Amino acid sequence: MNRYPYNSGHLMVAPNFHKARLEELTKPEYVEMFQLLTLSTRLLQTAMPADGLNIGINLGEAAGSSIRDHLHIHVVPRFTGDTNFMPVAGLTKIQSFALVEIYDSLKKHLKKLLQK
Repeated sequence: MNRYPYNSGHLMVAPNFHKARLEELTKPEYVEMFQLLTLSTRLLQTAMPADGLNIGINLGEAAGSSIRDHLHIHVVPRFTGDTNFMPVAGLTKIQSFALVEIYDSLKKHLKKLLQK
């Protein structure tokens, strides 16, 4: 989970090793990241009452990346009537649910998804 979420339930998928760019990923890292991205979207669609999802990669500081030289993918649940993604990425934070509640719910649903 993102410590400073753009929206409730905001997850991030990142490789285990520092990689600044997509082309630095090995094929197994690339495959694993997109498998985790798929699992993350399934998890959020199951555990959250989200109406949609934003998935994004910010490459470089000018693009909004706040973690230097560490590639990561944002998976942000969206709710009808919240805000569009650009203000959210521009440091407007929407919190609809308590972080601990979301964590507990995601953990419970993740266990179920992994058992399938």
